[in-house]
Amino acid sequence: MNSTLAAIIDASGRRPQLRDATLVRSDIEAITRLAVFGNAEEKALARFAIHAAAPQLGAVPSSIAGLYAARGRGEVSGFTVPAVNIRGMAFDMSRALFRAMKATGAAATVFELARSEMGYTFQDPSELAAVVLAAAIAEDYSGPVFIQGDHFQANAKKFASEPEAETKALEDLIRQAIAAQFYCIDIDASTIVDLSFERVADQQAPNARLTARLAKLIRELEPAGVTVSIGGEIGEVGKSNSTVEELTAYVDGFHELVGADFTGISKVSVQTGTSHGGIPLPDGSIARVAIDFDTLREMSRVGRERYGMAGAVQHGASTLPDELFHRFPEVETAEIHLATGFQNMLMDDPRFPADLLREMHAYADRDLASERSSGETDVQFFYKTRKKAWGPFKQQTWDIPADIRAGLGDALQTKFEFLIRQLKADNTRDITLRHAVQRVVEIEPPALTVRA
Repeated sequence: MNSTLAAIIDASGRRPQLRDATLVRSDIEAITRLAVFGNAEEKALARFAIHAAAPQLGAVPSSIAGLYAARGRGEVSGFTVPAVNIRGMAFDMSRALFRAMKATGAAATVFELARSEMGYTFQDPSELAAVVLAAAIAEDYSGPVFIQGDHFQANAKKFASEPEAETKALEDLIRQAIAAQFYCIDIDASTIVDLSFERVADQQAPNARLTARLAKLIRELEPAGVTVSIGGEIGEVGKSNSTVEELTAYVDGFHELVGADFTGISKVSVQTGTSHGGIPLPDGSIARVAIDFDTLREMSRVGRERYGMAGAVQHGASTLPDELFHRFPEVETAEIHLATGFQNMLMDDPRFPADLLREMHAYADRDLASERSSGETDVQFFYKTRKKAWGPFKQQTWDIPADIRAGLGDALQTKFEFLIRQLKADNTRDITLRHAVQRVVEIEPPALTVRA
């Protein structure tokens, strides 16, 4: 066994045991690297050690469902929960977010990764959860840690041709996520809404059916004492703006399928005029968009008053102008998802190694050439595709010199603090601790390789 792991894990029995959680904290960077880049056994043991140590050190993987239920009852209001997608430089980014949370008194903050991002960042649920919890340990964070599966999305083409195979793929992903202690999961079946029907209820019926099936599985798999927060979606981001009729048709259809006693959806993602990542113009700037804040306000109101949900969720927001963010809590937006803007901060920072960035661009030019649209400038093409370089260059970005990573992390922390305050999610620790259940769930230790 690796010497770092031998110091923290007792492997004398058939199943490993953690010796002392404080030993994990004292060597957390080395353990995290093994959790990401070790061989199969090293990864399994390092991830087990992190999951076992985190609750003992105060960081508990948790569901945000209790806080959202309180919002649905009208007991809390006036803030928007930031959900940050952890794509690249995952350990440094997560540490920066935990520091920002501590500096602002925030606890209502979510760490997430979408199904598509898991593919191109080379991070499965087990890895992402271990890295986030390791970051909490490294930053001495105490409290609930909300890890979320974002856009567990049905691929429309695959679903149309092989619906059972695509559904099974989503079910398998849900099993992996819950096993890794993702206790917040956003189901996105908005891609299979059928606009060929005239009635909105019929259009939303496929969405409601798949959401109901996956929600039932989540309830079967969730650990005792944990109510996984389930999100739904009615409007595919980048398409037409959502309506209240679509919301009610979807949620009513869902409830008809799961029954009145089923603990259902915490929130619903809606379309308000944004697109994921923003729309790059030929000169590299991002096209301005008009957010329909009235849609967010009304969707959130109906979600709370009619269904007891936290409200509506805004996607595709990280590239919006800074002066817009204060408006989301004003209209009682429940949650906002933020991703590309932080990627842009890292890659566009003059401290980011220029030679590494050139390698990433060369990779996109060579391996992603089929994704280039006619008339697209190099700037537009690289903006659109460089997110897919995080996986192939994961080792290189983790190996960026420590002083540069520290500077990039400080810049992220400053931005996180700004957004948390703009969203009025600062000073949410007390209400979060009051309403979000922190249930410690023990992780099954991995089996050790039998040695002669």
